[in-house]
Amino acid sequence: MALEHAGDWQPVLDGEFNAPYMQALKSFLQQRKAAHKVIYPHSHDWFRAFELTPLSQVKVVMLGQDPYHGPGQAHGLCFSVRPEVAIPPSLSNIYKELLADDVGFERVNHGFLESWAKQGVMMMNSVLTVEQGNAGSHRNKGWETFTDKAVELINTHCEHVVFLLWGSYAQKKADFVDRERHLVLHSPHPSPLSAHRGFFGNHHFSRANAFLVQHGITPIDWRLPANANEE
Repeated sequence: MALEHAGDWQPVLDGEFNAPYMQALKSFLQQRKAAHKVIYPHSHDWFRAFELTPLSQVKVVMLGQDPYHGPGQAHGLCFSVRPEVAIPPSLSNIYKELLADDVGFERVNHGFLESWAKQGVMMMNSVLTVEQGNAGSHRNKGWETFTDKAVELINTHCEHVVFLLWGSYAQKKADFVDRERHLVLHSPHPSPLSAHRGFFGNHHFSRANAFLVQHGITPIDWRLPANANEE
């Protein structure tokens, strides 16, 4: 377990891997594998968000809670699924809001969001692993401490970042963010259980881009390739 291909995240997060909480997490994961539990995503994707979005290039932060726990879905980015997998309900609602917002989005038939990550959208779950069919199974084992550190580093080291905090969990995780330097946007979660309470119509995508442009930063192109394999 290491940040081998995570660029400028590596020097500022590498020390975490020697911390007692991370050693305990590593032991827990080894025990679950020894018990023949199927863990998602595959270990080579645990730090995919960090590999695709260098700390120095973070423009927008999306925070999720757990990886998807169905076969073939999770690949290390919150809300995103592999190209051949059906679009999950929360992501379908994100697409609905994108279509209603003024960002030129066009519907696609996949849920593969790596093109956003490559532009500077840090798409990080709070917990980076989960067991098949068992939502929340790796909560409170140490991942939250690691990802809290990542949010803290973005808050401290980056300028003019937009935090898209959907749902109370994400809002609590980033409640310390400096609102003098960053834009923090709150709304209900895009889940079908809550999207109609204020996620729809939040215009977070156009508001994020307006803030970036205001500060001389290239906005995010929220459009996705029609073919996910063209990412």
